Amino acid sequence: MANNASKIVTVIGGSGFVGRALVRSLAKRGYRVRVACRRPDLAGSTVVSGTPGQIVPVQVNLRYPDSIAAACDGAFAVVNLVSTLYNAGSQSFEALNVFGAEASARAASKSSAAVFIQVSAIGADLDSKSEYSRTKAEGEKRAAANFSRAIIVRPSIIFGPEDNFFNQFAKMARFSPALPLIGGDTKFQPVFVGDVAEAIATLIDNGEATGKTYELGGPEAISFKALLQYILDTVQRKRILLPLPWGVAKAMGAVLGILPKPVITMDQVELLKSDNLVSATAQADGRDLAGLGIAPKSFRSIVPSYLYRFRAAGQFTTPSVTPE
Repeated sequence: MANNASKIVTVIGGSGFVGRALVRSLAKRGYRVRVACRRPDLAGSTVVSGTPGQIVPVQVNLRYPDSIAAACDGAFAVVNLVSTLYNAGSQSFEALNVFGAEASARAASKSSAAVFIQVSAIGADLDSKSEYSRTKAEGEKRAAANFSRAIIVRPSIIFGPEDNFFNQFAKMARFSPALPLIGGDTKFQPVFVGDVAEAIATLIDNGEATGKTYELGGPEAISFKALLQYILDTVQRKRILLPLPWGVAKAMGAVLGILPKPVITMDQVELLKSDNLVSATAQADGRDLAGLGIAPKSFRSIVPSYLYRFRAAGQFTTPSVTPE
């Protein structure tokens, strides 16, 4: 492995779910890491992933370009992970998904970074009816316009011990007699957070601004209905999967979307109308995990290791789903 001790990688949003996994991957490779986030005082858990002084949390707010410029100064690579699934005051789609991507790419370019990676999402589309998908695509466009040959990484739904998908529905199953089934036939390709982190770290190792778009998915394409049933089987709870017509689902999203941390919004209902899969073109071109030399892990081999706590007797419940 190359000596990376002199190379700084700035991870914008490094204190988040994907960010923490990425920081660990980069630390193992010997990089010096700046964990750029709004609350560096709460990012102490990232520091223990490396040796003393190797990982340093720094304060950044994407709405203040000067703070991004300071965090990117002298960086070999910059990764922007910041995103939002719903509007929440100043933390809006436009502010984070679009302006944040643009400002991050511009700061990386001005600091003469060798690599800039914008983490987007499968399904990003300028013509989408979903504001999330539109703004993610616009963010990709702005990033490419501000950093020559910026690399775009588009994961499918990401799973891991702290995810907001498997954990959320398992939590709902503890109390609710039914789980809402919206777009039950829509397919996803759940990808492990550690594999996403390894993919990004590998692209940084390559040290080249290629301008390519990578699509990251796990080894299995599975319907939303099958995923919910898998969750119920894993937590050993019998619940009704209640199909909701699109109109009813949107109405529910309109009501729940006004909550501070909504379970579902109208925009997310729109997202559930489209499959979330790695394209055949990306696979053929090697712009996926396999192309980066990474064997994707199945959600079936990992999810039971953290959903056990939602069973009636937690870790003392006899497993009915055996990890593969």
